Amino acid sequence: MSAIAAGSDQHAFSHPVRVYWEDTDAGGVVYHAQYVAFLERARTEWMRALGHGQEALRTRHDLVFVVRAMRMDFRRPARLDDALRVSVALTECRRASLVLAQAIHRDGELLLDAEVRVAALGASGFRPRGIPEPLYSELRSKQVRPD
Repeated sequence: MSAIAAGSDQHAFSHPVRVYWEDTDAGGVVYHAQYVAFLERARTEWMRALGHGQEALRTRHDLVFVVRAMRMDFRRPARLDDALRVSVALTECRRASLVLAQAIHRDGELLLDAEVRVAALGASGFRPRGIPEPLYSELRSKQVRPD
């Protein structure tokens, strides 16, 4: 497990999430597919914090990022009413794709870690394309190296 997944990298972005009834199964445990939504929200808020909301990427750059592959390790369950921290760290920035390390913690305890690969597509035709400058340079400057 990398320092980023463990939550010790100070350059990782962190987004708070509260667990609601709609996120859980009948036993009050977060349903496994809901973690994907938590990770997506954090990636969206990370981009917004960089000044690049989803709508702006689409309209200004004809760009969308789509998940190409995801690996998740479920370590502990999250439960109803838990306050979670979902982190995002860019570990690889290529011309037309990104690799992000993500993790979900509750009170410092690692519940889930993930590696998410996203591809850059043209919003108008959903075909692969390069990330436009200066966005590419900005993203490269945010890249961190996992342990």
